[in-house]
Amino acid sequence: MGMMFWLVLAGVAVLLLVSGYGALVNANRDNLQLAVLGGLSGFGATALGAIAAIALRDIAARTQDIMLGFAAGMMLAASSFSLILPGIEAARELSGSPLLAAGIVVLGLGLGVALMIGLDRFVPHEHTESGRRGPQVERINRVWLFVLAITLHNLPEGMAIGVSFANGDMQVGLPLTTAIAIQDIPEGLAVALALRVTGISALRAAMIAIASGLMEPIGAVVGLGISSSFALGYPIALGLAAGAMIFVVSHEVIPETHRNGHETPATLGLMLGFGVMMFLDTALG
Repeated sequence: MGMMFWLVLAGVAVLLLVSGYGALVNANRDNLQLAVLGGLSGFGATALGAIAAIALRDIAARTQDIMLGFAAGMMLAASSFSLILPGIEAARELSGSPLLAAGIVVLGLGLGVALMIGLDRFVPHEHTESGRRGPQVERINRVWLFVLAITLHNLPEGMAIGVSFANGDMQVGLPLTTAIAIQDIPEGLAVALALRVTGISALRAAMIAIASGLMEPIGAVVGLGISSSFALGYPIALGLAAGAMIFVVSHEVIPETHRNGHETPATLGLMLGFGVMMFLDTALG
């Protein structure tokens, strides 16, 4: 198992390096700047939420669940309207076939899910509800397991931002980046509060939560690199980012919002988030 962990880690490192190189070499410089700025806006929003956790000290579990539900709704709508639909449109232009276009995006969705399952299975981390996951978890400090979990969570969001700017299309990139930045605020807040439960100080919890947001600009460069590397890269990468985000929502965010018995308020928060993102996508796109 230890060997498998290091192999997966090496594979992810190679993916990051190759896609980062692809972004620097193949991507348009303006698009690269937009992707990095988009990723930094997600990082800034995460930091804002984390800093709010110091000031607010404590937030009722019900309020947290509603806020996380809202974030989940925005992620689901962003995946649908800002990633899957533009992906099908781009694939149709390349292939000339609606059936083939749908198949290309479904392939991307499958790759995104496979990426997240691989990371979830082989990278040690900890979820509030289901506990420790991955190889050799008992040897690693609980705080660092939380940090790894948050980092895994932020990667697909960053990738989605990078992919959305791959064609320099502000009508795709702007609503998606806005949605991810808005939902990163309650996410950063929830992460800092969850870290404080492990027994560390409010300031240190906020600093760790802020640092975890750095995965968003890194993920943005990775997403841009994948989508700029070959002709079908753009629609496949749109599908991949959507698949990864939907997986995170279903696998982590929704179970987290339902574990305290606040299923209905959390679901109403999710529906509100979905509606807000759908409106943003129409208004900005």
